[in-house]
Amino acid sequence: MIFIGCAGWPIASAQAGSFPGGGTHLERYARTFNAVEINSSFYRPHQPQTYARWAESVPAGFRFAVKMPKAISHTKRLRDCGAEVQAFLDQTSCLGAKLGILLLQLPPGLAFDPGIVLPFLDELRKRHHGAIACEPRHVSWFGANVDAALREHGITRVAADPARVPRAAAPAGDRKAEYLRLHGSPRMYYDAYPDETLVRLARRLTRPGKRTHERRLRRRTAQGRRRPRDHAAFRHRPRLFRQAHRAVANGAGLAGRIVEVVNGTQ
Repeated sequence: MIFIGCAGWPIASAQAGSFPGGGTHLERYARTFNAVEINSSFYRPHQPQTYARWAESVPAGFRFAVKMPKAISHTKRLRDCGAEVQAFLDQTSCLGAKLGILLLQLPPGLAFDPGIVLPFLDELRKRHHGAIACEPRHVSWFGANVDAALREHGITRVAADPARVPRAAAPAGDRKAEYLRLHGSPRMYYDAYPDETLVRLARRLTRPGKRTHERRLRRRTAQGRRRPRDHAAFRHRPRLFRQAHRAVANGAGLAGRIVEVVNGTQ
């Protein structure tokens, strides 16, 4: 199974032709892509009925990846945040079977402290048994001991581009899932990737993996200024992503594998 989508679903007027038909932006979006990453949940909570409405707006095979709140990762920095975690899980549970993976992005200054991190992961796993991806950004998270801890908890480590340290470019942790986040290169949150880069990524995704059952690739570009070139980057070549979808679907050894190619903002 393959999931390809964007980060967020607002449709810029310049790209409206790629999302035909009537209905809400999400309904139109879901006719072209079958996955999305919700980033607004990082900044503010959504009501359970909002998640339920979103789930009702998309086909049965659609999946939502949801970013965990900054109150957990940045404000409390994984300490004493059980109430916040449970509130988030209660809200997102209204996505039902359409909830895909949870994304935990950590602040750049948060070092790996086993006395803090391991109890947090233990508690998170008691509360949530679905897929989880962690995107650390401090150098201390990229050692073999951290990889082992993530594997033990069934959590994949995000592969990011540009990578803050070389090892951050490769997925690690629980390799049953892979989550690639592309933030724009050479300028983060601004530049689009050339076609040849996207084709190369599609080819990589078609390579069979002995341990990997799930692969997710997500694209980020600029958020702030709404200039024409920003819109072009914000909805970057949907046709190419559909072609990549077909290429991956036809690849060898992909039975049961999920590929989420996400191109967007945040």
